[in-house]
Amino acid sequence: MSNSTSPPQHISYRACTEVSPRCPVEATVLGYYPNLGVNAFLAAAFGLCTIGLVTTGIWKRTWGYSAALTVGCILEFAGYVSRVLLHANPWNSTAFQTQICAIILAPTLICISIYLTLKHVTLSLNPALSRLRPRLYPLIFVPADVSCLILQAIGGSLAASAGFDHPDLLVSGDHVIIAGIALQCLVLLAFGAMVVDYFLRVRSWVQNGEAHGEALAMWKDHRLRVFCYAVAGAYSGILIRCIYRIAEMAGGWGNPIMQDEVSFVVLEGFCIVIPVILLTAFPPGVLFPAMAEREAQRFRSKLKSEKAKIDPPVVTGDEKALTEHGSRTDDSPAVPSDTSGDEGVLPTTEEKTAPEPSNVFTTVAL
Repeated sequence: MSNSTSPPQHISYRACTEVSPRCPVEATVLGYYPNLGVNAFLAAAFGLCTIGLVTTGIWKRTWGYSAALTVGCILEFAGYVSRVLLHANPWNSTAFQTQICAIILAPTLICISIYLTLKHVTLSLNPALSRLRPRLYPLIFVPADVSCLILQAIGGSLAASAGFDHPDLLVSGDHVIIAGIALQCLVLLAFGAMVVDYFLRVRSWVQNGEAHGEALAMWKDHRLRVFCYAVAGAYSGILIRCIYRIAEMAGGWGNPIMQDEVSFVVLEGFCIVIPVILLTAFPPGVLFPAMAEREAQRFRSKLKSEKAKIDPPVVTGDEKALTEHGSRTDDSPAVPSDTSGDEGVLPTTEEKTAPEPSNVFTTVAL
């Protein structure tokens, strides 16, 4: 009799489509049945927030702020609906890929709304105390955030297309996702540093008795403070989630952290749904009217410029006759058009008297 033993056989799960003795739930990437109640609750919460954001966005015309936040909520809703489907069948590859991509990408879009707030706060208090021109905040942080989004989307696409035949592609996708989330952490930290710096400068300015008028009233406005607290809470939750995601993805697909549902629910699910609830329940259109007015004015200006490009100028009969008879010549002086600042402030009428020195509160520091 031979004492030799046969080598262990490698078990392949590529043909698995549902849980069975040959395809146990432990062999899936998550390694568990997602909790039905928790994921249904999170899906419902994001769905209700989407409705609330669309309503307040249209009502108060905060188009830019509400648009990115709404798209992020829709992705979160799709992600947790997919997890509900995974509860019924953890081997549902479509649901798994959807929840991975949607839940990873959504917070990046939510961050865009947060990045827009600092510009409007500086414009309402004292632009001169800002280390950057207020209009530069979204021009810097939004593209940086979109870069994080692109990296994570590329990583998710690589991981989703890897399948069982290309494990190296799966690892590459994991690394790209980690790079995108790490970059997002750096962008969030840089933004937080700018906010803290501006807050300290404004507080010192107020304590020294240099603030007065509308700026001082804005600083003491209870509604603005509530809005800023809500944004700060949302910022903190998203930052905690990003740090957790780096640790989760660093161990590769199916690692112990990824297969721990409790940590996922707390550090991913609730660290995003709470910020979204805060940003929905405390909208700028109600608590920060100055921001809503600038958003609406920018949208109206954009509509006018687009309409001017589409509609041809209307020439009346009198103007046509004057043109034909040479009453209007090329030597006629050009009438300068009114221009408004890029910060959404309405243009002022020029006076014939000598101009007064500019107000320090409307000066934008480089």
